[in-house]
Amino acid sequence: MKVIDTAEFKITEPSAVTLGNFDGIHLGHQELIRTVLDYSDRFRLRSIVFSFSPHPVAFFGRQGEFKTMFSADEKKHILESLGVDILVRYPFDAAFAAMEPYKFMDLLVAKTNCLVLVVGENYCFGKDRKGNIDTLKELGAERGVKVIGIPRVKIDDVRVSSTGIRGLIAEGDMEYAARLLNKPYFVIGEVQHGESRGKNVLHFPTINMTPPVKKLLPPDGVYFSRTLIDGRLYDSMSNIGVNPTFNGEAKKIETNIFNFDSEIYGETAVVGFYKRIRNEKKFGSPRELAAQLEKDKNECLSYAAQGYLSKYRL
Repeated sequence: MKVIDTAEFKITEPSAVTLGNFDGIHLGHQELIRTVLDYSDRFRLRSIVFSFSPHPVAFFGRQGEFKTMFSADEKKHILESLGVDILVRYPFDAAFAAMEPYKFMDLLVAKTNCLVLVVGENYCFGKDRKGNIDTLKELGAERGVKVIGIPRVKIDDVRVSSTGIRGLIAEGDMEYAARLLNKPYFVIGEVQHGESRGKNVLHFPTINMTPPVKKLLPPDGVYFSRTLIDGRLYDSMSNIGVNPTFNGEAKKIETNIFNFDSEIYGETAVVGFYKRIRNEKKFGSPRELAAQLEKDKNECLSYAAQGYLSKYRL
């Protein structure tokens, strides 16, 4: 998949495009992308996801220190797995935010050679969000672009939304979040050197990762996880937090991978969080912590054996 991070580009091949911020790339977003891929296959068009960087909410600062669900690398990982040809991360700035709807449509057609445009039925764009699906259809008809509006996706009669999923993640409800994301909530990061206490003191060796800056994380605690390394998936358990038993301060993700003993410092790992097991807590001694970790592992293995989330792949 090609990634474009600049305003200075021009795609000459005819394309099918979907627009949005795609924070989470949840079931609703996936329906937009599936439609684009369908038109791309049928009419031999390039499939394009046209998104924005930074996220408009972060740019306008309406929600304080805004944290995204997935980093740029994590979104790339998901879109590659879906089979998208091109990801555009168009620079979002004050000038772009003030653009009139017709100018944005002209820009989109000029940059992407768009013949098919797929958006959610509630999509708004342009200066003061004056543009909507009806605006797009009118502007598209004038420019030879077929505009398709996709209805909102619902699960259990509730609309799938980034806001709702963010709330589930903040509560640690990883199982329901996975249903709406159609995948486990995950983090991608480089495996770093730690203190080696997991291996030498607790006898639970871990890989250590620092979470991406401004990434929304589930609450501190222990999770049943699965870890993807070099194309192979392993069951695991992960702790998000500061390791209070050893008076830690910096938040990190420590993952004990079951049936794995290789050293992979400097490599990239994908860790998906499937179920919250317990809160992080401070233990009276390393021995107490090790005993609890043994219980945590058994709970993780029991959960994995039930196969509740086996269909959700990293």
